[in-house]
Amino acid sequence: MQPLRQWQWRHKSCRWTCRLTAMAADLTGSAVGHRGFITVFGGTGFLGRRIARHLLEHRFDVRTASRHPERVRPRPDGAPETTRADIRDDTTVAAALFGAYGAVNAVSLYVERGRATFEAVHVEAAARVARLARESGVERLIHVSGIGADPTSSASYIAARGRGEIAVQQAFPGAILIRPAVMCGPDDAFLTTVVRLLRHLPIYPMFGLGETRLQPVYVEDVAEGIARVLAGAEAGGALYEFAGARIYTYRELVTRIADRIKARPRLVPLPFALWRIVASVAEFLPGSPLTRNQVALMQRDNVASADCPGLSTLEIAPADIETLVSAVVDRN
Repeated sequence: MQPLRQWQWRHKSCRWTCRLTAMAADLTGSAVGHRGFITVFGGTGFLGRRIARHLLEHRFDVRTASRHPERVRPRPDGAPETTRADIRDDTTVAAALFGAYGAVNAVSLYVERGRATFEAVHVEAAARVARLARESGVERLIHVSGIGADPTSSASYIAARGRGEIAVQQAFPGAILIRPAVMCGPDDAFLTTVVRLLRHLPIYPMFGLGETRLQPVYVEDVAEGIARVLAGAEAGGALYEFAGARIYTYRELVTRIADRIKARPRLVPLPFALWRIVASVAEFLPGSPLTRNQVALMQRDNVASADCPGLSTLEIAPADIETLVSAVVDRN
C-alpha cells in the first residue's frame, strides 16, 4: 500500500473508531447523574411503556425498541429515545442494543397470527435478544415472563413461555426473570373487561366454578419493580415473581369488584369446555376479546410462590384491589 493511501486508510479507520467509541460513551450514560442506557423491547406495550417511564424516573437513559415506535407518547418532562426494531430480526435487535448497559424484553403475544407464533416470539425471539445482548456487552438483562410459565404444559402459550425462560438463561447466563401475576391497569385486558361486563350484564358468566386463585398486580408496581431490579447492585441471575397484595378466588374477586362499582349481577358458572369453544370463535374477532390460552390460564392458580423474591423484597407495597378498580373505573 502506498504511503499516502496507507495514511488515508488509517485516518479514516481512526475517525470511525473514535466516532463509534464516542457514540457508545454517549449511550452508556454520558449525561451527568444518569445510571446508564437501557433498551426496552416492547416499549410501546401495556407494560413496556410503563417500564420506560419508571426507568427514566430512576435516572436511566432509555431507548424503547418496537415495531411501532410512533406509538410512544411524548412526555412534557422528556421521553425515551425510540427506535424501530423487530425481535425476529438480528440486525435491528443488535442496533437497538448498541451501547446499552442493560436491556428488558417485555414483548408478549397472546394470539398467533401468521409468522407471529408463540414459538417465534416467546422462544426464538427471546433467545435472539438474549444472545445479541450478551454479544453486545450488555451487563444486565431482564426477561419478562409470567407466573405459571411451564415448558411441559399442554397449552401452547404457557409452554412457550416456559421454554423461552430456558432459552434466555442458556443464551445469557445471569439473565433476570420477572414473572408477573395477572397485571391490571387503566387499559388492561382483564380488569377492564370484568368491570365492563359487570356494568352491562344482568348475568355474569364465570370461568368454571370461580375457584381459580388469583393475585392480580398493578402494572405500575411491576414496572417500578423492574426499574428497582436494574438499579440494584446485585448483578447475578435471579427469578422474581411480582403479585398483588392479596389472593382471591375468581368468584371472590368478581364479587369484590361488583361491590365496588355497585353492580348486582347474578354469577353463573360455565364449564371450561364451553369457554374453550367460545374462545376459539372469539380469536377471529377484532381485538381478540377472548383466547383459548386465556382460558387455559384461568384453569390454573395464578399466585406468587413463597420461595421467590417479590415486590416486598424491593420495598414495594403492592396496590390493593380497591386501588386497581378505581384506576380502571376512573379511566372508563
